[in-house]
Amino acid sequence: MARMRKKADLPTKPCRACGRPFAWRRKWARDWERVLYCSDRCRAAGTISGAKEDRA
Repeated sequence: MARMRKKADLPTKPCRACGRPFAWRRKWARDWERVLYCSDRCRAAGTISGAKEDRA
């Protein structure tokens, strides 16, 4: 059986819009490299303010 990980042990990165750190989530496992924003609100603010998303 898999062990539970503490939230402090999960990888984090800063939000592109607000700069606050956010932690990895299971639903982002496949797309962690492409996740740039901590929430839908920051994503909306980041795209409205002219921040360009990397779509490589």
